Amino acid sequence: MAETAKTLQLQVNGTGHDLSVDPHRTLLDILRSELGLKGPKYGCGMAQCGACTVLVDGAPARACVMRAGQVRGREVTTLEGLSDRETGALHPVQAGFVAEEGAQCGYCLNGMVMSAVALLRQEPQPDAARIRAALTHNLCRCGTHKEIIASVQHAARLMAAAKAQPATAPVPKTAKAHPA
Repeated sequence: MAETAKTLQLQVNGTGHDLSVDPHRTLLDILRSELGLKGPKYGCGMAQCGACTVLVDGAPARACVMRAGQVRGREVTTLEGLSDRETGALHPVQAGFVAEEGAQCGYCLNGMVMSAVALLRQEPQPDAARIRAALTHNLCRCGTHKEIIASVQHAARLMAAAKAQPATAPVPKTAKAHPA
C-alpha cells in the first residue's frame, strides 16, 4: 500500500524545510515543484544523463531516482546552494565554467558543476584524465568536453589561489549570474 503525504523534513542548501509530501516522490520532483529549485534538471529519469545531479552529504546523487524520504537527516545541495550566501559570489566551479565557456546549451551544466564540486573537494588538483573519469556519467550532447575540462582545471586554480590567500585578505568577487 502506497504511503500518503506526511511531513517530511529536508535540509536543502543549508535551510530546513518541513513539507507535507509523499516521501516516495522523487527528490528531483520535490526540489523543482515544492521548493522551486530549477538547477537540477529532468533529463532521462533513469539516472543515466546526470542532469539531475545534486550533492547528498557532499557526494553526487541522481535526484531523478532518489526518493525524497531517502534524504531525511542528510544535507542536500543543489546548484543554487553553491554561491556565497552573503555576497552572491559564484562558487569557484561555477566561475570556472563561466570563464572557460564550459557550457553550450547548458542542459548538462548542473550535473557537470555538481560532480566537479564533489571531485575538487576530494582531489583539489586532478589531472585531465581524473576529471574525465569523475564526469563520465554526465552526458554533454553539445560536445563541449574540452571546455568542460578547462573549466574544472580553472576552478581548481581558483580554489588553490583562494586557499593560499592570507585569512585577512578579501575574497575576490566574481560574476553573480548562476549558470543553470
